Amino acid sequence: MDNFHVTLLPLLLLSLVISPPTATAQLRQNYYANICPNVESVVRGAVIQKMQQTPIAAPAALRLLFHDCFVRGCDASVMIISPNADDEWRSPEDMTLKPEGFDVILAAKAAVDSNPQCRNKVSCADIIAIAARDAVVLSGGPFYPVELGRYDGRISTRSSVVLPHVDANLDRLNAMFGAFGLTQTDMIALSGAHTIGAAGCPSFIDRLYNYAPNRPTDPSMNPGFVFQLQRTCPRVFSPAAFAFLDGTTPARFDNAYFQNLQRGMGLLASDQVLFTDPRSRNTVNLFAGNQQAFFNAFTTAMGKLGRIGVKTAANGEIRRDCRFPN
Repeated sequence: MDNFHVTLLPLLLLSLVISPPTATAQLRQNYYANICPNVESVVRGAVIQKMQQTPIAAPAALRLLFHDCFVRGCDASVMIISPNADDEWRSPEDMTLKPEGFDVILAAKAAVDSNPQCRNKVSCADIIAIAARDAVVLSGGPFYPVELGRYDGRISTRSSVVLPHVDANLDRLNAMFGAFGLTQTDMIALSGAHTIGAAGCPSFIDRLYNYAPNRPTDPSMNPGFVFQLQRTCPRVFSPAAFAFLDGTTPARFDNAYFQNLQRGMGLLASDQVLFTDPRSRNTVNLFAGNQQAFFNAFTTAMGKLGRIGVKTAANGEIRRDCRFPN
């Protein structure tokens, strides 16, 4: 969810994106039991294989779900490649998505469709949801059942990408998440996905230099953390320079992210504000001290996230190639 674009969603977007009852009702566990019974194990195998090839695969696949669901709903529109380049993944907000995330989904789709029983019967949107869960579990996080039965969308446009920005304050974060029926606790729990992954220097460099008059750096930051980041990201930095969102256990899905916030070591301003704002601090403290409480809240929030903007057979399809509408 890093590198998001700050814009508060108008109420109109609620009516366009929030799933109608008929759409969410179709979602259920074991949706593919009689269609493609081994789909979850096949997807898991593809995620495992990609994670063995590169540690970026897990956070990239998890982030892909957020960037998909928060735009047109969980319909795999983020995967679409448009011949005129007017698609979500080439918007400024999505240019930071890692190719490894897309590779995970394409590999899983190919593995699923290699079984004649399953071919062209499992949506890319469902594969993204399963892969995101497996990325969490295989990184040490909680297992949770994934509701399935989504159809893939047919539309993807750059202008539709409206996402929270890296310097969003609590009010903006709550407005964005609240537009999708997610509570402040849901938002904080989902922000905990930053316990794995990284962000490029442009996402936080403004916090390190000339933050404000007479304040060279963001005052909410731990001074030692600032010094460490300034070495990683000098004023003139390499385009490939980055820092881990959780520098303590960057590859493990745990509650260290929240413990870092307590120490002023949140990488993004939108991370650190969860602790500096007294309205959200108690939840951060709860999750920092009780990993199971974080895991429970995260699985609840992921269930809600997965129901956003669900497509049906009436307004969707099962894409044969995740990158192109049929």
